[in-house]
Amino acid sequence: MSMNNTEDDNTGANPRFAEALRELGLGDLLGRIRRFPDATRTAAEAAAAIGCELSEICKSLIFAADGVPVLVLMDGASRVDVDLVRRELGVEKVTRAKVDVVRETTGYAIGGVPPFGHRTKTRVLADRSLLAHDVVWAAAGNPHAVFPMEPKELVAHAGATLVDVREQSS
Repeated sequence: MSMNNTEDDNTGANPRFAEALRELGLGDLLGRIRRFPDATRTAAEAAAAIGCELSEICKSLIFAADGVPVLVLMDGASRVDVDLVRRELGVEKVTRAKVDVVRETTGYAIGGVPPFGHRTKTRVLADRSLLAHDVVWAAAGNPHAVFPMEPKELVAHAGATLVDVREQSS
């Protein structure tokens, strides 16, 4: 593997993600990436590092829908209801994707998967809960960096379908 794909550039973003941002005409976001000395692999760690609400974190989660990878964007305070995802996609079975599938599909490791700029094109679902905020924070391709974006813009760049797939607390 070349250094370009593993070493972060001076913005704190994963180089593949930095390139994806430039290709999408979002190069100005590179200056807004926040980098942390400690990994922010979980939504709670990211929220604590940024100083925002847990629900203002946008988690990028890869599931396998009848074996086909699908990306679900969910607010950091909520869990994905796999039955709702299954119904939404009209498939038999939805499970969390295995670590190697996540890396193969997105080009990023779990804990650093951004909402777009992936190695392959996948179906994307975004939970409507993300729209409750003016700004959400998402991983910038590694577990040490996040970037802010207006949720509607993030959903549009991810090519996501807005859905309700949040687990309801009983």
